[in-house]
Amino acid sequence: MSKDEFGVLLYYKFASIPDLNSLFSFYHSNCNCLGLLGRVRLSPNGVNVTVGGLLLALEKHIEAVKSNSLFQGTDFKVASSHHPLNDKVAVECGFTSLSIRVVKELVTFSSYPLLNPPEVSNAGRHLSAAEFHSVLQSAGQLMKNGSPTDDKQLVLLDARNLYETRIGKFHAPSVETLDPGIRQYSDLPSWIDDNSEQLRGKHVLMYCTGGIRCEMASAYIRSKGAGFENVFQLYGGIQRYLEQFPDGGFFRGKNFVFDHRISVGSSDTSIMGACLICGSSYDNYSSRCRCTHCRILVLICDSCQIKSDAYVCELCLKHGMDFGSIPSVEDGELATVLDKNDLKTVCSDSKISSHLPSRNGNAAPRKLRILCLHGFRQNASCFKGRSASLAKKLKSIAELVFIDAPHELPFIYQSCTEAKNSCAPPTGQHAPPPENCKRKYAWLVASDFGGKVEADWKIANQPFDPLQYQGQTDGFDVSLAYLKKMFSEQGPFDGILGFSQGAAMAALLCAQGDKLKAEIDLRFVILCSGFALPLADFWQKPINCPSLHIFGSDPRKDRQITSHTSRYLASRFEDGCSVIIEHEFGHIIPTRSPYMDNIKDFLRRFL
Repeated sequence: MSKDEFGVLLYYKFASIPDLNSLFSFYHSNCNCLGLLGRVRLSPNGVNVTVGGLLLALEKHIEAVKSNSLFQGTDFKVASSHHPLNDKVAVECGFTSLSIRVVKELVTFSSYPLLNPPEVSNAGRHLSAAEFHSVLQSAGQLMKNGSPTDDKQLVLLDARNLYETRIGKFHAPSVETLDPGIRQYSDLPSWIDDNSEQLRGKHVLMYCTGGIRCEMASAYIRSKGAGFENVFQLYGGIQRYLEQFPDGGFFRGKNFVFDHRISVGSSDTSIMGACLICGSSYDNYSSRCRCTHCRILVLICDSCQIKSDAYVCELCLKHGMDFGSIPSVEDGELATVLDKNDLKTVCSDSKISSHLPSRNGNAAPRKLRILCLHGFRQNASCFKGRSASLAKKLKSIAELVFIDAPHELPFIYQSCTEAKNSCAPPTGQHAPPPENCKRKYAWLVASDFGGKVEADWKIANQPFDPLQYQGQTDGFDVSLAYLKKMFSEQGPFDGILGFSQGAAMAALLCAQGDKLKAEIDLRFVILCSGFALPLADFWQKPINCPSLHIFGSDPRKDRQITSHTSRYLASRFEDGCSVIIEHEFGHIIPTRSPYMDNIKDFLRRFL
């Protein structure tokens, strides 16, 4: 072993850390003394380390770590490499300095606490590289000790990000392979939730770069209970597999790594990746080209880099985002405008936006589009006015779109005794002509609703009943057809914000599950003062959709929808899918701190 030979060391360990300060001091002293550079992440639940240095120094570091009983059984992965240059790749990967940080999670499994962190002790069974290879080779032949037994039940799940899978992945002809195509690891829980039926009852083989991401993800899958017990993971990740099978085995392409090496291949030099723009074979991320909108790494060949510095990843293209910065010449004319027909993506279902490249430099990322559903006996104009403060404070991240419900209601008012605090015409005064009043609408109506709007005001046939919403259960089909039309004509929308009856309507849409996905595809819902209608057909199973529930905690201040009612609606969503914000006000959407901060935090998860 040459004293001057450089190497990279990766390892992680899940264990209860009794003294974080002491461990921090150890890493600070040891790594600085040995001249190691890279990243050390410490949490109460373990460590995650990627450092580089001379191989002899790395060996000394390993020996020092092994002397601590906490690290018993740790898999230390060492690989020789070239010395990191002081270029943008090394800087981006953190290999020009030593960074030691105490964090809450070793790997961020969810960017927002929608999900209770899975117990790593419930992770899938570890398979060595040889065992993993054998399973793929036999594709379902019986193995001892509870290994997969039927190739029709075997699925291969890649736990890595989209840009990693674009240059290399496992491929076994007789095994179904699932590539979530996620932008970041914290998107994986949502993908698992949305695709759980593809995993139910199957033997799931998971893999990632070094193994740590599979620990959390496999535990999350197994936490779903019956039908999700048989989860296996590649111990040591792709790195250990390529060491065992230097010809690549069932792995095609290159293994993306988060250090200055960028990627590591096998003796098979075939290229799996392709240029995002021209489609030519290409798998080199050293130029660090990124999507203009979301900043994810993209593959752009040398020729296409000369033509333009504006790139949109396949995920952003799929969601309708167009082009950002385009290089221009001094007189302001476009130096290069890429014809839409010249643009290709690796993802076959991605669609090119109908807009040509923008000339306004680096455009901001597309805002979330949220469809807003008003409450009973309201309208879009009224709800928009009442939500003006909310819209203003969300304007940098979201666009709110307001629409009227399809069921038009008659003008009514209470008798004198019931109308003391009402804006309806008091007894003894003439009611304003209907043409001077704004129409009121509803998403759901009572069973005796005739659908005909009266030409003039009429007195209510009974006093105000705070429980009247329980009887407004008809008209869903009409509202559903109307919303499908709105999504088709004014969409796409990322989510729905519903208030009171609008929240009840949004919840009913979520309860439809995948039935509506082709026409109304929701990434999230925000349900304000919401309630669950007594419609048994809609609540046969928990709802699987990220949701934010906002309601008042004091039943004396919201005499229409109690906190108990809104909390019950939140309980109809799957465990971990709902976030609750309780406030001290009444039948409103609060826009002061800290409630506004919490709303923004929820929405930023979907940017």
